[in-house]
Amino acid sequence: MFQIVTDACCDLPADLLDKYKVAYIPMFVELDGEEYTDDLGKTFDNSWFLEQLKENKQPTTSQINVGRYMSFLRSYAKKNIPVLYIAFSSGLSGSYESSLTAIEQLKEEYPDFTVTSFDTKTASLGQGMLVMEAVRLQKAGKTLEETVQWLTKYKMCLHSWFTVDDLKHLVHGGRITKTQAAIGGLLNIKPILNVDEKGRLQNVDKVHGRKKALQRLVNETSTRADLSIVDHFYIAYSGDEEALNKVVQQLNQRHPKTPITYFPLGPTIASHTGYGCIAVFSMGENRL
Repeated sequence: MFQIVTDACCDLPADLLDKYKVAYIPMFVELDGEEYTDDLGKTFDNSWFLEQLKENKQPTTSQINVGRYMSFLRSYAKKNIPVLYIAFSSGLSGSYESSLTAIEQLKEEYPDFTVTSFDTKTASLGQGMLVMEAVRLQKAGKTLEETVQWLTKYKMCLHSWFTVDDLKHLVHGGRITKTQAAIGGLLNIKPILNVDEKGRLQNVDKVHGRKKALQRLVNETSTRADLSIVDHFYIAYSGDEEALNKVVQQLNQRHPKTPITYFPLGPTIASHTGYGCIAVFSMGENRL
């Protein structure tokens, strides 16, 4: 048996991970000079945080450093428990690279320690979907190596389509300029974004109005979906439950037999998307 480990960017709730005995490494969010622990809702007050985002507060986040990885993984190394770490995209954070450095250093102390750091090239419930598939494979008796083989084969089939309601956080993250945000706000333009093959955010298109943006997410997901890989949709949202319900309803109309799981965006990801983000994740054709 091996231990599945992930980090707080997976946006799966702590109680779900606890249920399936998946360990996770928290992230940290700083707001107004105070540091808060993103522990997937175990202690973090997400409702309070959403109110801060609605007030246009600009939180900052930090990657997991080498020392934190070494401290977290050492307990498994001491007991010689094999570990599969399912990591936040290397295209969005330096955490994955830090995990490789930590593993290299731990191997000097524990040369027999079996540990794999897997770069998902995705984030939020896209990462969460891969975690849940790893759980499924482990329960089916697959080895660590077999699980990694499946994840490697299909991670480029994982699609992430999302839109944001407030462009200010994209400015803060360097995705668009202040001028673009100002014009977009005046014209009610909503961006359509996804995650490319390198695990980076990319602006795909822009549409007029929230309604069209939500419809576009559904259209892209439905058109590209290959439910023979994973017959499941995941949706992450930050506060706008009305928009969430619209997307769920539209997906249900097109795929009435396919389960839909939705959870709030955690504070680490929401710090970069702002209030009102909606993201839809599914398996489909190879992403571009």
